[in-house]
Amino acid sequence: MATDDALDALTFRVREPAGEPAGLLVLHHGRATDENDLFPLLDALDPERRLLGVTPRGPLSLPPGGAHWYVVPRVGYPDPETFDSTYAALAAFHDALTAKTGIPPERTVLGGFSQGTVMSYALGLGPDRPRPAGILALSGFIPTVSGWAPDLRRSAPRIAIGHGTHDPIIPVDLARQARDTLESTDADIIYKESPMAHTIDPAFLQDRLVPWLRDTLA
Repeated sequence: MATDDALDALTFRVREPAGEPAGLLVLHHGRATDENDLFPLLDALDPERRLLGVTPRGPLSLPPGGAHWYVVPRVGYPDPETFDSTYAALAAFHDALTAKTGIPPERTVLGGFSQGTVMSYALGLGPDRPRPAGILALSGFIPTVSGWAPDLRRSAPRIAIGHGTHDPIIPVDLARQARDTLESTDADIIYKESPMAHTIDPAFLQDRLVPWLRDTLA
């Protein structure tokens, strides 16, 4: 697929850096929102505007509204058909971003919230995908889906995981499973549980994630 076609396949927003970009930060939104939802998080994570920031929109329109990355028959287990089609479209989108910007995967951090974390894990750990510099995983999980499995043999990117212990949407046990799986590799992991529901801990963001991102793309 041509670069422009792959980029045009998904709606997205761009936050330009203050100068020459030191890297690329792509944030994938959660279920039933869109590319605007995590856009303010680009400035929160990268207040110095060192990075080019991009927030794509999921390709599916499903109840209860908003954009989605895949159908959810059961939490932790994405529907294979919609997951596969989104995975292919998002992989082409990321490849096109790399080609268009000249910023390689090793200077890129993939992040997200909820379903967006699932897709960040999938693209960052996929057996057919280049390794990014880091994965920012908020309130999500490594998916279990027929036809896809994480490649844990290659050197892992840096990983930052945050999850609420009172999350009623995605249980914290799924974050713990992701942590335990990644700890079996050489991954450099920071992990934080917060006494919160399905949301982002602002203290974790400010105190840990901002310096983590700066160090990851130093």
